[in-house]
Amino acid sequence: MVPLELSAVIGTRNEGSLHASLKEYYCQPGDLCEGEVDGYLIDLIKPGRLVEIQTRNFSALKVKLENLLQKHQVQLVHPISVRRQIRRVAPETGEVLSRRKSPKKGDIYDLFAELVSIPHLLLHPNLTIEAALVVDEEIRCADGQGSWRRRGVSIVDRLLVEVLETRAFYSRDHYLALLPGELPAQFTNKELAHCLGIAVPKARRVSYTLKHAGLIREVGKRGNEILHEVD
Repeated sequence: MVPLELSAVIGTRNEGSLHASLKEYYCQPGDLCEGEVDGYLIDLIKPGRLVEIQTRNFSALKVKLENLLQKHQVQLVHPISVRRQIRRVAPETGEVLSRRKSPKKGDIYDLFAELVSIPHLLLHPNLTIEAALVVDEEIRCADGQGSWRRRGVSIVDRLLVEVLETRAFYSRDHYLALLPGELPAQFTNKELAHCLGIAVPKARRVSYTLKHAGLIREVGKRGNEILHEVD
């Protein structure tokens, strides 16, 4: 699925193609695309609910969500790249210079990089968070305008290749189901990371979010490590 030709996106600094493709994926006959509700532009207006597709930066959506949730059911969709291909292109012509598979693989716990911004909303009765696990292609261009971490290489677009799976979260049980069964009753972030097979910083985002959503709590320390348990 490549909704925009590269020549149309060279020089942009957003994730427009991925967003547009996901909107197309979720749109059904009868839905209103990009309508206005309570003064806000909404990606999809479906019978009985609003759909917002946010590829990143949930913090920018916080006030909008808080206001919309007062009167509307909201489905917030976030894509997680579990497999990615990287395409390098020439800055002047858009000519494809190389293609390679990214060594990085995402997982459902990457969702918490965004949920840390809105933990107080996770159990709101009008909110559903939906993770779309996708295969995508990232277009990179050595135009000197990108992050210093990438030595000036810009990410000019992301293209949706395939939606592999979607997972919806709207209740206490849905979020707690992400904790592994072998986790001790009282656990540290290191133990959580080990049981999940993820890095400790990612595990910290999981525990922080669940704690501030009221799903787990701190119960003490083991050495320098904070102990948590399900609330």
